[in-house]
Amino acid sequence: MKIGELAKAAQCTTDTIRFYEKEGLMPDAQRTDANYRNYTAAHIERLRFIRNCRALDMTHDEIRALLRLTDHPADDCESINTLLDDHIGHVDARLAELQHLRSQLSALREQCTGRHTVDTCGIVHGLTAMETVSTPSKRSHVG
Repeated sequence: MKIGELAKAAQCTTDTIRFYEKEGLMPDAQRTDANYRNYTAAHIERLRFIRNCRALDMTHDEIRALLRLTDHPADDCESINTLLDDHIGHVDARLAELQHLRSQLSALREQCTGRHTVDTCGIVHGLTAMETVSTPSKRSHVG
């Protein structure tokens, strides 16, 4: 099948497929005599796997690691368990960051009740006075 057919079957865009190919997440497709890529059912399966991992907010490095592990189906799956446990830890950390963010936003919101002019708005004054806390570097979530 051609790339457009693969995109339709996997419910994504051709740009997404090309991006995953460039990132090394998708295997190369064989070429036809006319130099078109010829995708197979294995490509659909792989693309769905990648897209499901992305839906679970996994990074490309995590997906690569999982794909490497799936290349050895007879091996023990402990490494997969560890990878998922680590990812759950990342999600827990992000949830904690989001809870802190929500608390900060709620505290700011409480600084302005009723109708005021912008120059007397407690939120504006709070944003000006607030100390910025640096957060850990964000994980890569492109794609």
